[in-house]
Amino acid sequence: MLGLIKKDLLMIKSNIKTLFIILVVYGVMAYQGQMDLSFILPFMSVMIMISTFSYDAYNKWDAYASCLPNGRQNSVRAKYIATLLLIIITTAIVTILMIAIAYARTKSIDLESVFSTVLGTAFATIILQSFMYPSIYKFGVEKARIGIFIVVFGIAIVGGIIAKYIDFKPMFQVLDNLGNYWMIILPVVMILVLYLSYKISEGIYKKKEY
Repeated sequence: MLGLIKKDLLMIKSNIKTLFIILVVYGVMAYQGQMDLSFILPFMSVMIMISTFSYDAYNKWDAYASCLPNGRQNSVRAKYIATLLLIIITTAIVTILMIAIAYARTKSIDLESVFSTVLGTAFATIILQSFMYPSIYKFGVEKARIGIFIVVFGIAIVGGIIAKYIDFKPMFQVLDNLGNYWMIILPVVMILVLYLSYKISEGIYKKKEY
């Protein structure tokens, strides 16, 4: 298992420089008040990890993994763990940088605001991963990217149409009443969604023939 996780992380080693450049550029923009830094690095981490699926396909890794004891199950598990590790690391880096930038700009730090933003970012990133990975295992990288784009675009259009005819104020009031419970609810939802995504991916990958 550790070897499979290491394999995925080593495949993105050449992209670390890209992440660093992105961090510097967006860090400067965030300091100038032109950009929200919270989302970009974790989001790019998932995008970079998705590229490992292409490397696996090119090197015919799937056929090799299917011959190993529990190879398919461990391969899926390693992919999820490696991605989660990268998200955690980049989120931690972004959190530290956001705190430093906030203090440098205002000489004060609103930790509750920072952690709320980071939690929301982690939630959005995990949701993205949870939708993308089963789609990739089912249809391949290219088709999955196109499919996700179509779905997101379709949801945006449908959401815009629905928003014109439905009053969401009661829903927002309920959400507002939950208050600080979101700090507990979001991590629980993230874990459940990620676990469900993993089980779906595992089921798809076990049934595929190579």
